[in-house]
Amino acid sequence: MNAIHSKSAFVYRQVKRALRSGRYAPGQRIDPATLAAEFNTSPTPVRFALYRLVGESLLVDHARDGLHVPLLTEVALRDLYDWMERLLLIACDIGAMPVARKTEQLELTSADDDLVTLTWQLFDAIALATARGNLHHAVKQANDRLAPIRWAIQGLLEHRFDELSELDRLWQAHDVSALRSALRNYHERRKQLVPCIVALLSERSDRLH
Repeated sequence: MNAIHSKSAFVYRQVKRALRSGRYAPGQRIDPATLAAEFNTSPTPVRFALYRLVGESLLVDHARDGLHVPLLTEVALRDLYDWMERLLLIACDIGAMPVARKTEQLELTSADDDLVTLTWQLFDAIALATARGNLHHAVKQANDRLAPIRWAIQGLLEHRFDELSELDRLWQAHDVSALRSALRNYHERRKQLVPCIVALLSERSDRLH
């Protein structure tokens, strides 16, 4: 049993990393047999790992149709953006900034950088600096849920590099008031695009089937 749990934990970490890195698109089916072959293991630890991800809302169980990366409705996506915004604003309200807990500045050099991963890292750092475990955990979960969406919609958003650079500059400068305003604007731009985002993701999901 320990071997099964150990293998399950490994598969869990690998699939979670793949979701975060954009390997799987919203709406894509995750096949346990394929993963079992990829990781050279039996289906049992794979299923344990995948249902752990279902419990974290990173995968959804469509019963006979199997496990999929969530394809959110307009209401659900708008709620998720709103939730992430609220969590980050709470982190700002708590007031812990890089001076209280040292964080490295993001290495933003060009628009070709991995802006999705850098966004994840910045939001994680803002939450981590509060030293509030529950808040940091909630931000990590929201970050992970948004990661596949961020990968899929990069073409919809202009000036992403400048936007993220400014957020990081304000974070490093400890300018809480301006950072709060910039975070609101960041999420408002995405909430305004929700109908376009959902339509785009649905169209791409249809092509996967």
